[in-house]
Amino acid sequence: MRGIEPLVAMEIRRSHTGVVRGVRHREVWFEARPEADLLGLRTADDVLLAAAVVDGIGPARSALLRLARAAREVDPRLMGAPGSGVEVSASFVGRRNYTRFEIEDAVGAELARPLRVPYHSRRDGRRPPAGARSWRVTIEDDQAVIAVRVAARPLHRRAYKTASVRGTLHPPVAAAMAQLARLGGTGTVVDPCCGAGTTLIEARALAGGGADPAGMRFLGFDHDPAAVKAATLNAGPATPGLPAALDSPESPRLPAAPGLPAATGLPGASGTQAAGGAGAGAARVPVAWAMADGGRIPVGDGCADRVLVNPPWGRQVPPAGLLSRGLAPLWREVRRVLAPDGLAVALVHDGIPRGFAVEEVVEVSLSGQHPLIAVLRPR
Repeated sequence: MRGIEPLVAMEIRRSHTGVVRGVRHREVWFEARPEADLLGLRTADDVLLAAAVVDGIGPARSALLRLARAAREVDPRLMGAPGSGVEVSASFVGRRNYTRFEIEDAVGAELARPLRVPYHSRRDGRRPPAGARSWRVTIEDDQAVIAVRVAARPLHRRAYKTASVRGTLHPPVAAAMAQLARLGGTGTVVDPCCGAGTTLIEARALAGGGADPAGMRFLGFDHDPAAVKAATLNAGPATPGLPAALDSPESPRLPAAPGLPAATGLPGASGTQAAGGAGAGAARVPVAWAMADGGRIPVGDGCADRVLVNPPWGRQVPPAGLLSRGLAPLWREVRRVLAPDGLAVALVHDGIPRGFAVEEVVEVSLSGQHPLIAVLRPR
């Protein structure tokens, strides 16, 4: 995702996945460490093995011949199993005298030749069949890389995301928000506009992979019952019994399930223990979901250490309830529930909300827009 390349590089370093060698437009180049969990990266949309780096790729059409020659010389050991053929996706930065489809066809035909399998072109909106080996070509300045996908599908297609709602957040962006939240040593993490639960599920995965999960709890709220249902399904098996709202530090406690610490209950909510692929640490962190208006968060004053929020943009998801006339009630509530040393990490589209000091800002490209991931501290 454009804008979070430095956060991807940071995750690679912190997780000891590899040594970062460079950052380009929507790319982080790194050398993987032995036995590294390449598929455990959460801020990256995908992980690919660089099979060829080609210099001298200018805007003239002769670059297509150079790319085809480089594809012809790719080490056959990197080809993998033949599968049902080869498919290629290409992109470039700047103006060129050729199209992405011409790049794909020039490279794909040569990659498929030694395997004696068909090359599946994407021209005219055609979609490659399942099982085709996925390759990627990217060009920036005069340098191209030809790379092959490590996994069977892109990393951003999370296995846990079996249910969705309109406006659901892109998982790597949610993971980037969680990374910026500095979850280590925190207690209660709240998302007042949880949607399908993506942000808290990614945050819990990050907490289980690095921070000490003991004593942490995640609370997600949404005005839409379909969103709460989707979040519950995505987060995993439900834990029974959530009798009371979190309206004060003395709220009743959720009875602990085996391996699950006690957590504060929420009305009409579902609690969950495990997120798909989140790791053993995340499975020990309780999470609960409930219906609530973003303008009236059922959390006591100063009880939240972190708030992660992607407010309704008004495009795919219109603001509802107390937010139908504007987001001011949401930001008042966020300031109220945050602890004095708490942080809010928000995806904002209309500027920084009033009443907050800005600690960090990351601009991203998302759905044709350029919102900010803002790390905010209440004034």
